[in-house]
Amino acid sequence: MGLHCGFCCTKIRNISVQIGKKEILKDVNIHIHCGHMTVIIGKNGAGKSTLLKAILGEVKHTGEIRFKNKDADGQKIRIGYVPQKLNVENSPMTVYDMISGYTSNRPVFLFKSKKNYNEIKRHLKDFGAEELIDSKVNRLSGGELQRVLLALATMPYPDLLILDEPVSGIDKNGKEQFYKKIDELKKNRDLAIIMVSHDFEYIKQYADDVIMLDGKVIEKGKPNDVFSSKNFKDTFGGEAIC
Repeated sequence: MGLHCGFCCTKIRNISVQIGKKEILKDVNIHIHCGHMTVIIGKNGAGKSTLLKAILGEVKHTGEIRFKNKDADGQKIRIGYVPQKLNVENSPMTVYDMISGYTSNRPVFLFKSKKNYNEIKRHLKDFGAEELIDSKVNRLSGGELQRVLLALATMPYPDLLILDEPVSGIDKNGKEQFYKKIDELKKNRDLAIIMVSHDFEYIKQYADDVIMLDGKVIEKGKPNDVFSSKNFKDTFGGEAIC
C-alpha cells in the first residue's frame, strides 16, 4: 500500500514561468502523496505542458519542488516521464536497445549483457510487454509503445511519475489497460503521479485529485467537485462527467 501524509509526498510550491513579458504560469502549488494521482486539466494554452516542463527542469521557472519521506526532507527526487508521443518512425532500435541505452552506461552495440536483457524482460513483464523486447520500436502500435515507455520511465521506479497525455490517440481498450496499470503503480509502488489528460471518464474513475489550470490554478479538488464547478462547465461545456 502507498505511504500517506507525513511519510512520503511531493510538494510543488509557487511554480511560476515567464517567457519574455508573458506570464505563462503564476504561483502553481501541488501537493501529492505517494500512492496518489493528481490529474492536470485545462483548455489549450492553459499552461499544462509548461508546468510539466518546469517540473522536469526544461524551462526556467521560480518556485521549488520538494520531496519528503519519513527518512529525509528535501532530498533530490527521482522523476520518471512518459511523453505524449515519441518520434521513432526512423529508429532501427529494438525495445531492448532503447531501454538498455537509457538505463546502462555501456553502449549496447558493443556488448549485449544477458543479465541486463533478462532484467529488462522481467520489468517489461510487469507491463504486459515482455514479448516486445526484441521488436523494433518503429513497428510498435501506439498502445504497445506507451506500455514500453511506461516501463522505461519506471526502471528504476521513481518518486514522481509524470505523464503527458500518455494515451492520446490510443483506442478504448488500450486506454483501459493503461489506466489500470497506472492505478496498480500508484497503489503498490509508493510513487506520486502527475498526469495531464482530457479523458474525463477515466479521470473520474482513477484520479485522487484534479487541478484545473488557466495560467494559474482555478479549480482543485476531487474529480466530482471539479467536474461540477462553474469553471469546468464554462471551459468544457457539455463534456462534464458527474
